Amino acid sequence: MTIYIHGFGSSGEGTKAKLFRQYYKSINEPFIAPSLSYIPTLAIQTLEELIESYNGEVKLIGSSLGGYYAIYLSEKYNVKAVLINPAIFPYNSLERALGQALSFYDASHFQWIEFHLENLKKYEIEVTCKENFMALLQTGDEVLDYKEAADKFADANLIVEEGGNHGFENIEKYFEEIRDFLKVKSNSF
Repeated sequence: MTIYIHGFGSSGEGTKAKLFRQYYKSINEPFIAPSLSYIPTLAIQTLEELIESYNGEVKLIGSSLGGYYAIYLSEKYNVKAVLINPAIFPYNSLERALGQALSFYDASHFQWIEFHLENLKKYEIEVTCKENFMALLQTGDEVLDYKEAADKFADANLIVEEGGNHGFENIEKYFEEIRDFLKVKSNSF
């Protein structure tokens, strides 16, 4: 089972989630892209329950804040993870979202508070199994500094593409490479 983890303010109906869902459906492989709570603890709890319920080969694809969650979960469960423009220090980068944050799904707002930023810190983890990670970064990311992720994953399977944006333009061209990376077995929990 491949689990796609969306970013801050997004959902399982975001652009990348839909593209991945369509791709995995076309190759007849199991895939889910759940819409997660904006509250970090609840999002992680949901993802942990999903991973544990698929007590077999689970793989993760995380974008932005979802990449941060994927780092934590990959290390906890020793599973493969693909990170797309991942947040490395979201408790810093998401300070600018304090107050009424936007849900990209329906343009509604939710309350993003200091408690949520502090909550994110407990999921920061030292990466010990670099071979479990593939990181895709675009230098034109207007939201996050791609160099933070490039530094953290310099010894992993790292792709840095010039230009682009935070949403990672043309992610579809990497679908086969992502699938090939995730197919390599890791020692599951």
